[in-house]
Amino acid sequence: MTVNDRERFVGCLLGGAVGDALGAPVEFHPREQILAQFGPGGITAYAPAYGGVGLVTDDTQMTLFTAEGLLRYWVRGRMKGVSTYTGVTANAYLRWLRTQSETPMHRVGIGEPFGEGQPGWLYQQRRLHSQRAPGTTCVSALRSMRHLGEAADNNSKGCGGVMRVAPVGLFVARRPEATLRLAFRIGTELAALTHGHPTGSLSAGVFSALIYQLVLGIPLTEALPEAKRILIEFADHHETLTAVEAAEAAARRGGPRHQAHEAIAGLGQGWVAEEALAIGLYCALVAESFADGVVPAVNHDGDSDSTGSIAGNLLGAALGVGAISSEWLDPLELRDVISEIADDLYDYAAWHLSEHSFDDDAQRIWRKYPGY
Repeated sequence: MTVNDRERFVGCLLGGAVGDALGAPVEFHPREQILAQFGPGGITAYAPAYGGVGLVTDDTQMTLFTAEGLLRYWVRGRMKGVSTYTGVTANAYLRWLRTQSETPMHRVGIGEPFGEGQPGWLYQQRRLHSQRAPGTTCVSALRSMRHLGEAADNNSKGCGGVMRVAPVGLFVARRPEATLRLAFRIGTELAALTHGHPTGSLSAGVFSALIYQLVLGIPLTEALPEAKRILIEFADHHETLTAVEAAEAAARRGGPRHQAHEAIAGLGQGWVAEEALAIGLYCALVAESFADGVVPAVNHDGDSDSTGSIAGNLLGAALGVGAISSEWLDPLELRDVISEIADDLYDYAAWHLSEHSFDDDAQRIWRKYPGY
């Protein structure tokens, strides 16, 4: 099957959301409990969580606000002449914070009445205003942020930085000056807004660089050496590199599919960034189909929704949305919103915007993604 670029964009974001929703009911559950509840194959279909079935967690919520922040960065830069990735995306994360019924401790954002600028289209999606076990580090770092775009003042390497940056790879892939290095850099900088440990941000850089290459049609096995080539330029790369290479080694060893949980156990539980990346990466490397990778990614001891999300992003980017079963897509919460923002990430570089744009189309885009 031939996969076009747009299908990879939509597949990446929907795939991550599917993995997130599949893993949500068993997050925090040991593998033995998962098997006892769902049978020897583990969880393979959506189960009730957060009062519904097919509901996403903070992983998908923050992924959407990452995408929104990057799109609003672009709109602001084109129509105002000045913009920063970190500042505008930090403002987007502050809007996410509001959806969690939290408020910043300091007056940091732009605009009224929210303190984070005009709310725009995404904030107005009321389904996003739901608390789905938001990461403690993300909430505390955003609540204490003093200046838009400043790096977090903590030493956390939790997976909350890496699990949300798939849109970086998509965004950069459509830039006129697209480079792998740019995707890596933006991924690290956006993760550092909430997670101060180098491993937390470098894992996000690797993930962003992989997504960037996958949506350009580069196979994962060829994308990995290029991402590692940039990673090793950083002094603090060792933890991330060790985790990535452990995932590669586990995939090379192969073995029966029903023993994948043993390989995953050797990579960790996914609560920290490099482990979440390694588990998602291993599952994507050994998968013969989308389901073949996402199912083991959620059936383990640990952070099942985040590892499912990362595996789903990778596999969706590689295989396209057509590889994802309708049994997972049809009941997925926010499917329409996710698909629309993926389309916008694919189309934004062709938007006709400038400091002198006053036509109806430009004003429509500004209302949807106001540049704050």
